[in-house]
Amino acid sequence: MRIQKDFKAITIPDLKLKLLNWAQQEKVFLWCDSNTHLGNQTYETYDAVLAIGVQSELKCSCENAFEKLKQFRKVADDYVFGYLSYDLKNDIEALSSQNFDGVGFDDLYFFQPQKIIFLQQSTLSFSYLNEFEDEMEKDFQKIQNSNFNVIFPKTDIHIQQRISTASYQEKLKNILAHIHRGDIYEVNFCQEFYAEDCEIHPLTVYSELNSISTPPFATFLRINDKYLLSASPERFVKKIGSKVISQPIKGTARRSSHLKEDEKIKAELSKDPKERSENIMIVDLVRNDLSKTAIKGSVRVEELCKVYTFQQVHQLISTVVSEVSDEIDVIDIIISLFPMGSMTGAPKISAMEIIEELEETKRGLYSGAVGYFSPENDFDFNVVIRSILYNATRKYVSFSVGGAITAQSKIENEYNECMLKAEAMKKALNQK
Repeated sequence: MRIQKDFKAITIPDLKLKLLNWAQQEKVFLWCDSNTHLGNQTYETYDAVLAIGVQSELKCSCENAFEKLKQFRKVADDYVFGYLSYDLKNDIEALSSQNFDGVGFDDLYFFQPQKIIFLQQSTLSFSYLNEFEDEMEKDFQKIQNSNFNVIFPKTDIHIQQRISTASYQEKLKNILAHIHRGDIYEVNFCQEFYAEDCEIHPLTVYSELNSISTPPFATFLRINDKYLLSASPERFVKKIGSKVISQPIKGTARRSSHLKEDEKIKAELSKDPKERSENIMIVDLVRNDLSKTAIKGSVRVEELCKVYTFQQVHQLISTVVSEVSDEIDVIDIIISLFPMGSMTGAPKISAMEIIEELEETKRGLYSGAVGYFSPENDFDFNVVIRSILYNATRKYVSFSVGGAITAQSKIENEYNECMLKAEAMKKALNQK
């Protein structure tokens, strides 16, 4: 059982840094930040949420993972926070993942937090398990007194590209051949950037990454020596009551510092036939996936190819919704959609087989999802993109970028899009 108590605090930007700095004391915590001061997203519930301290936890490989998660939620009967790695696809379909993994996250991890703090404007709503009620006042004072000092990396970080430019070009020719043969219509092909034998200060890097993009689905996750620092702009799926919402992103254009040019780029993106076709293919896939658990006739598209503007890029986002009955297990909703179509392609299984064949790194947590389930059977998960993964013990840093390949794709343009998406992570890692 949880005890609830609200506290009025100081202004939001400072308060968020204070909360994150205070959280560093724990070996396991998850921070989710909607950056709502942007004001251009719907379906947001809180400005930010911090889940901290482990009361119980589930970590496992992909084998039978979703059934284990169902059981874990049943026993906890509480909020549970965590992640679903991309490689849980192997629990859903007859697939495998044999590529190199430098970071080493488990395939699935969820925890029942001892303490949850919800931030809404200047109000902190503490939700603590009974045995920690006496720590509320003390924790609030510690948060208010917490000071975040920027700590820069000890050494320059040498970022390497796992797939060379020439190899990337050959792999895209291979993918286009698959498309022209009719094996697939679209595939999301990704490549890893990495650095070895390096140390970073995760909170500093996250703060820089978040300030560059100020995205609506940012997360900072620590699980012992492993970190996820995410500036994700994309929601995977959310459930509110009987309503399920998925918001795939497909279609990207660079921002311009000149207002007129920026508006022109935005208008061109909204009409670009190649970018729109990418998005619409995934919308069709999401509609099909949602229909597996939806009340008949309830699947509909609320927004199709709407341009959303972020600090670095414009992107096309569609919103697809459905209604579900109370009899549906919420984990089955996740299973029906996972992995998300925006990170796989269509048809989904064929696309995932080609991804495994041509990519050179196991995706792991990248292109998976981070979020939480509530005791009321609601949930909210992002898509893990625009993210840095860090294993402090191995001193290994990794981030991946990719894009949707269709019959209309031009290899040079796809490569340039990858480089555009990589800019924020590079900047966050090489600050001086």
